[in-house]
Amino acid sequence: MTSENATTEPPARRWQNIKVLWSFVRPHRLVVLLGLVLGLATTGAELVTPLVTKWVLDALAVSGPISEAVWLLIALLIGGLVLGLCQAILLGTMAERIVLDARTSMVRRLFRVRIGELAKRPSGEFVTRVTSDTVMLREAATSGVVDFVNGIVGLFGALALMAVLDWVLLVTTLASLALVGLAFAVLMPRLAKVQRNAQAAVGRLGGVLEGALRAVRTVKSSRAEHRESERILGEARESTRQSVRAVRIEATAWTVAGGGVQLAILIILGLGAWRVSAGLLPVSSLIAFLLYAFQVMNPVEQLSKTITSWQSGVAAAARIREVQGLEVEHAGETSGAAVPGNAAVLSFRNVTARYAPGAAPAVEGISLDIPRVGHTAIVGPSGAGKTTMFSLMLRFLQPERGELTLDGVPFDQWSLEDVRKRIVYVEQDTPLLPGTLRENLLYTHADADEEAIWSALRAVRLADRARVLGLDTVLSSSTISGGERQRIALARALVGDPEILLLDEATAQLDGLTEAAVHDAIDRISSRGAVITIAHRLSTVVDADRIFVLENGTCRASGTHAELLASDDLYRDLVAALRIGAIDQPAPACPEVVSGQTG
Repeated sequence: MTSENATTEPPARRWQNIKVLWSFVRPHRLVVLLGLVLGLATTGAELVTPLVTKWVLDALAVSGPISEAVWLLIALLIGGLVLGLCQAILLGTMAERIVLDARTSMVRRLFRVRIGELAKRPSGEFVTRVTSDTVMLREAATSGVVDFVNGIVGLFGALALMAVLDWVLLVTTLASLALVGLAFAVLMPRLAKVQRNAQAAVGRLGGVLEGALRAVRTVKSSRAEHRESERILGEARESTRQSVRAVRIEATAWTVAGGGVQLAILIILGLGAWRVSAGLLPVSSLIAFLLYAFQVMNPVEQLSKTITSWQSGVAAAARIREVQGLEVEHAGETSGAAVPGNAAVLSFRNVTARYAPGAAPAVEGISLDIPRVGHTAIVGPSGAGKTTMFSLMLRFLQPERGELTLDGVPFDQWSLEDVRKRIVYVEQDTPLLPGTLRENLLYTHADADEEAIWSALRAVRLADRARVLGLDTVLSSSTISGGERQRIALARALVGDPEILLLDEATAQLDGLTEAAVHDAIDRISSRGAVITIAHRLSTVVDADRIFVLENGTCRASGTHAELLASDDLYRDLVAALRIGAIDQPAPACPEVVSGQTG
């Protein structure tokens, strides 16, 4: 969002952002209190210094002793420096801990958010919120709080002591400060808006950069380096444009604050000199008043910087609050008890699901049973609902209507932990996870032994390559090919000898020999458990015990490869497209489909 179409944030939402900001400070409130005490002590030392200076001047005027006053000035100087150092270390440490708390909160939240919510934004934008936005909390949520209180105490303390010295000069000072306050009231809303826009542009920059780097081979092969660079740099320029606007507003605010106080000092000097010459004010009082006027500069500048840092912190809190507002998965606390004698391990009963309210159903009225033992395949053209079926089985997506059961027990009676412990998933993109080959293989089953690792590697014909690499080699896209990455994902699933195995086009990048080995592994697992395969390459499922054909989110037919070739036009078209041999036998429609389903 650019500044041209950004709107001013409603007060209620702004208050919610401040509550988010405070939520990170609250656990450290005792440290903030101690920092406040140290700050007040430092401010107190600064406030006393002009009065002690007046004491020295008055003593010199009458040739009195000044040693006590000088020693007191030295003590105030050293004490103020030591207290300031302690406060800086204390608050700096707390600031880093608050950043860590914010990152911890966001990371844990992100991994609990529903898949559909995460898919709405590029992953790079979430990375930016965790890395960049949290840093903006540092000043606003820590030293900003203490500096604000210190600034208020320093400002009003100096003004009170000014009133003791001369009320005429005090009125002059107050008039100058009122003009500074008016300027801030005009500038701060604009500053808040441009800072929100700048952070939003940084988030978009992270999103497009992450997406382009993930597809860098496509970018290069399409000769699109310049085009992609310009698209990404466009967001960088927008962020810079908004940030420069923020810098200008901040600089204007600080200049107005400093200039207002300096103007007040010049007026005080001229007016004070006239009052001294008229015998209305002692010279020592004028000097002390001027020292307080110089001291007022510090809290005014401190307050101006604190207010501007708060604007940054509130903008960051708004983006963090968006992450905290994302819908998370409900893990559940119950564990289902399997229904005795239930032949199906997974069942769909008239299930309809869609990815967003008002969107077209991804699957509609699906009813089918997945046998407890055997190889079940789900085929169909793109957009038929195959991946949605897996998303429902893994509870990435909740059905709008109908019911899914595991061992005859409705899914909502199983905890997420129990469902995902029994179902092992190999996704189509098969990403490498950060870490070594061993860590990748043990990712799903961390307690598997060495023999299980090597058995899985042999099953996917990757044992020899693993011996060359070494299990403790850190993996990267430069050391592992696409086919090897897919085999590592398969081996990761096979390490735990899964009870229910979901394969989303798991052999797409494999050579013929390795694919044959994977088919052997599938046969071995399906002899004692359930293997469910999504296939675009129908060679993967020719030998499946049962094949379900999906079209437009519905199950149109089921049977063996041979049965479907004989009876289903869509299946024949899919097979013909890949030139796979056929056997003519009749095929029934989905036997589990309830009345009203297409046969």
